[in-house]
Amino acid sequence: MSKSLKLIFTAVLLFAGLGCARAQSMDCDVFVPICKYISKGDANALSVWFADSLEISVASENSNASRNQARQILKTFFDRYSPRSFKVDHTVGQGNMRYLLGELNAGGETFHVIIFVCCPEAGGGYLIQQLKIEKL
Repeated sequence: MSKSLKLIFTAVLLFAGLGCARAQSMDCDVFVPICKYISKGDANALSVWFADSLEISVASENSNASRNQARQILKTFFDRYSPRSFKVDHTVGQGNMRYLLGELNAGGETFHVIIFVCCPEAGGGYLIQQLKIEKL
């Protein structure tokens, strides 16, 4: 994804009225364990956070997948690209929705990561509805 496209995406999210001041604020704590599992390349632990069905895009392969299918897709990715570091660039959220933009260094490559989580029920837990990992 080009830098200008990332900038436009970020601006759209901000101007849409979304606003989470910083990644460690109470509303965005959902990303702490998610980021930990991405950093470790732990597809099994990360899949606990998946919705029953989610949109997943890894290295330009897009699909709507079940939790188990998405786990296998990520396991294959992490087997090929062993994570070295994961940096959160930005988080935003409003109501029961949260987005994370990050950068993953894995297997000598750099990837742009976008995660959308949603809490479908009041008082329920956040689940990953969309996960994209694209080579920069």
